[in-house]
Amino acid sequence: MTKILKSGPITTNSIDMISQRARYAFKAVVALARAKPGVGLQIRELCEQEKLPRKFLEQILLMLKAAGYISSRRGRDGGYELLKPADLIYIGPMLRAVDGPIAPLSCLSRTAYRRCADCKDETHCELRIAFAQAYSVYLAALENTSLAQIMRQSDAIELPTVDGLLAPTTA
Repeated sequence: MTKILKSGPITTNSIDMISQRARYAFKAVVALARAKPGVGLQIRELCEQEKLPRKFLEQILLMLKAAGYISSRRGRDGGYELLKPADLIYIGPMLRAVDGPIAPLSCLSRTAYRRCADCKDETHCELRIAFAQAYSVYLAALENTSLAQIMRQSDAIELPTVDGLLAPTTA
C-alpha cells in the first residue's frame, strides 16, 4: 500500500517496510501470546479482537502453523495456540515465515541470495555497500529480539492521558 504525503510543493511516496500480511501475523501472534496458557483462541475471536480480515488471517495462520509457531485444535473448545513460549519466538525468522526474505537487496539476503542482474562487481558495488551496514544492524535487531521482549516493552510504556482518558498522539 502506497500513501502519498504532500508537504508543500514536494510530493513523497511513503511505503511501509513490512507487508500487511506481516503486520497481521505479528498482531495474531501477540494476541496468542497474551491468551491464557492452554486455552486456544478461535479465529473468530482473533479477527474481532485484532480487527483482522478472516480470509486473510486464515492463510496467515496456515503459514505460521507450517513454520512451527502455532498449533490448532478443532472442535468447540478448539482454536489456535503458540507452540513456543514468546521468549523463544524471534521477530526476524517469524517475518520470514510469512513474507520470505527481508533483505532490501537480493545480494544481501542470507536466505535467498541472488546476485543483482545489473551488478558488474559485487565487491565494489556502491549500492550494496550503502545498504550492507544498515541492513546488518537492522537484521541483528530482528534476529535477536523476541516477542516477549517486545511485549514487555509495550506493557512498560506509559501512554499520555488527559483527565484519565487516552490523549491523542501526534506522529
